[in-house]
Amino acid sequence: MTTGSLLAALPRLPKAELHLHVEGTLEPELAFALAERNGVALPYPDVAALRAAYDFADLQSFLDLYYACMPVLRTTEDFHDLTAAYLERSHRDGVVHAELFVDLQVHLANGIGADDVLDGMTRALAGARAARGTTGGIILSIVRDSPVATAHAALDAVAHRIHDLVGIGLDSAEVGYPPSLFVEVFDRAAALGLHRVAHAGEEGPPAYVVEAVELLGVERVDHGIRAVEDDALVALLVERGIPLTVCPLSNLRLRAVPDLAAHPIRALVDAGVAVTVNSDDPAYFGGYAGANYAVLVELGFTAPEFARLAATSVRASFTDDARKAELLAQIDAWSV
Repeated sequence: MTTGSLLAALPRLPKAELHLHVEGTLEPELAFALAERNGVALPYPDVAALRAAYDFADLQSFLDLYYACMPVLRTTEDFHDLTAAYLERSHRDGVVHAELFVDLQVHLANGIGADDVLDGMTRALAGARAARGTTGGIILSIVRDSPVATAHAALDAVAHRIHDLVGIGLDSAEVGYPPSLFVEVFDRAAALGLHRVAHAGEEGPPAYVVEAVELLGVERVDHGIRAVEDDALVALLVERGIPLTVCPLSNLRLRAVPDLAAHPIRALVDAGVAVTVNSDDPAYFGGYAGANYAVLVELGFTAPEFARLAATSVRASFTDDARKAELLAQIDAWSV
């Protein structure tokens, strides 16, 4: 089997995407189209200037750009178009199930109603299922560097639509905002029947991963790559079968690792951790799900290993057992 044949086959490998911020799929062209539609002025003169701004230096400079673009999202139609564009694009990479984060606190602060956000996203998800058989769900992702009271307000805003969510998450600038700040929020979400996930161990220390597991009761850890620095933590993740939603290109782009060779995904997989591969904010990081799988060819991942990564993504998803069985059968049928 040649590298070329493996790379050509990867888009046909059915996979679930579990770490994807819907706002992070906002391509510059769509950002300007929505800005014009809604009469919003972006702090960039044109598409080329905005795309050039994607050459950010670190997580904080990325977040500054990320939040600067969010005001173009104003209506139900905007959230539909954004979500639908991602679902169509990711389908070409073999994504057959997607669980999408949404930063509702930011939209509420921008004067957008929770129903406008959820109506647009759920309609796009329903359309993708009808058109291509793609399944998915929405995760309310708490913005950890916003006041905790706004996290409770976001939960209040979606309480009447809890059936349209599959989980609660925790994202944004990690250092200085440990998971322990959000225990009450996550307890409330669990009582509402939501699954729990959290960003931890990307730029924050392994101790944040421990807090996410032990205090928030997460079922998946988003990123989690710094867990590799703590042997006891790695053993805990293996023992409890807690998956990591790893985003290789994001880690490279935000300099969480100096280069691909230094990425701990191989060490985590070899240690027996349940690892999944995802794209995080693909419009900003230069690669959707397929590109994040493809870059692992450089690390020597083989076809059977890619199939196991895809199967892990399905097993780690929050879809029902019948859908998991269907997707796992499709993965078993995949060949290079």
